[in-house]
Amino acid sequence: MIWLNRISSFIARYKGLPVFLAVGLVLLNFVLQFWDLGWVTDLNVFLHLGIVVGLVGLLLGEALG
Repeated sequence: MIWLNRISSFIARYKGLPVFLAVGLVLLNFVLQFWDLGWVTDLNVFLHLGIVVGLVGLLLGEALG
């Protein structure tokens, strides 16, 4: 459980970092749409991952205050 304490203290210190990471993943997905990379672009993997990271980052940032 020590890793959970480290992650929570890191997110509490840098609240905006998961949101910036999520924006970067969404922009990466947009750029990768110009190349056909197979299942990565067909499923919009980075778009979905970016949305999940952003929402979880917002929720954890608020909860850890």
